[in-house]
Amino acid sequence: MASSSTASSSAPMGLGLGLGLGAMGGLGLLLPADRDRDPELEPCSPPRGVLRLRGAVQHYEWGSRGDASLVARLAGEKGEGRPCAELWMGTHPAAPSSLVDESGGEVSLREWLARNPAALLGRAVTARWGGDLPFLFKVLSVAQPLSIQAHPDRELARALHALRPTTYRDANHKPEMAIAITEFRALCGFVSIQELKDVLRTVPEVRMLVSKEDAAKLLTAKEHDGGIGVRSYLQSAFTKLMATSKEGVSEAISKLKSRLNGESKIRSITEKEQLILSLEQKYPGDVGVLSAFFFNYVKLSPGEALYIGANEPHAYLSGECVECMATSDNVIRAGLTPKYKDVQTLCSMLTYKQMFPEILQGVPVQPYVTRYTPPFDEFEVDRYLLPQGELATMSPVPGPSIFLVMTGEGEIQADGMSDEGKAKEGDVFFVPPRTEVKLHASGPGRLQLYRAGVNSRFFC
Repeated sequence: MASSSTASSSAPMGLGLGLGLGAMGGLGLLLPADRDRDPELEPCSPPRGVLRLRGAVQHYEWGSRGDASLVARLAGEKGEGRPCAELWMGTHPAAPSSLVDESGGEVSLREWLARNPAALLGRAVTARWGGDLPFLFKVLSVAQPLSIQAHPDRELARALHALRPTTYRDANHKPEMAIAITEFRALCGFVSIQELKDVLRTVPEVRMLVSKEDAAKLLTAKEHDGGIGVRSYLQSAFTKLMATSKEGVSEAISKLKSRLNGESKIRSITEKEQLILSLEQKYPGDVGVLSAFFFNYVKLSPGEALYIGANEPHAYLSGECVECMATSDNVIRAGLTPKYKDVQTLCSMLTYKQMFPEILQGVPVQPYVTRYTPPFDEFEVDRYLLPQGELATMSPVPGPSIFLVMTGEGEIQADGMSDEGKAKEGDVFFVPPRTEVKLHASGPGRLQLYRAGVNSRFFC
């Protein structure tokens, strides 16, 4: 979701690389010159070993703190007091993961992959995405609502990066998927035409900021007419709302608060109205408070997921989740934030589709393993829930994977690991292509892991 260039490395997790490759700073990493000295290792031969990684923590203000933050617990930062919002696992230059040995030496995962991408990422992945990991894996601990935002498609990302590279720092698109760890709340996509009509009829504070002409067109639109016509009316109405002056927004919000406080004495206000009042407390006078009426209010139970494509509006509100996305940090914001707002770009880029987001339950792929497959080539996520004493095996796949141990203790076994393969809460592993991985839950409770990898459908 949110972006920032500020990151800190999580606590060292130890490293048993077991690659048997040329040395660099004690890490046993392959340098290009080493190929001449090691005839057994061709540029496209499978690498030997599973690597322990150190992720990077993002300390955004909306993050949870201390023991309340899953990110802090995973990264070993519970006692620091700073908000721990996101744990990044991947190669994005804003916060790349590192390979770390027991003496503290490290090299960035991005740098290491670039030395032999065909072997470390796989031929197909390298041919499609070059020498970089195509996905970015995260954990989010959301204590306060994030901004009303959207992520650009590839064409817009390239244009924005060329125009404002300090704000839009890469040229990639950013589809994403969130899997709830706790109850997870979000705003996502535009409400149906019927719900929007209800808003225009019952929320005069919103209707006063939308032109009479647009309101009339939306109020007379048919449910089955949700095509270009309705989308153009919705775009016009939403753009007018978002472009309202600060004074106009403050006046409308003041009237809304006064009306709801009065009505709450004679009726139960709706969940959406409760949300609006809560947002206003955190972001007084922000147009994002009013825009929330236009969006679907989504509540995910643990284990449920939603995916968000390019040019779709959304805002995460609260809870903890695992998130995976294409490797990008492009965010276009328009509300619920003190950061830079690019309202014109956001309003012009949105698809204005009106539908409730698809909620993924995941599909069992073997005992104790559930797969979440979004409609994007870059990534998929597997969830492993192993009871004590149980085993699970990940068969070799043509692309790379990253494993995160969420809770519990156990062992991870793969060819080439020189350490004992102990796996505990907060451990992160990079698994090269064509590597079989065996997982064993040996602790007193359940072993919960998440695996991010390239979407299996890409290899079909």
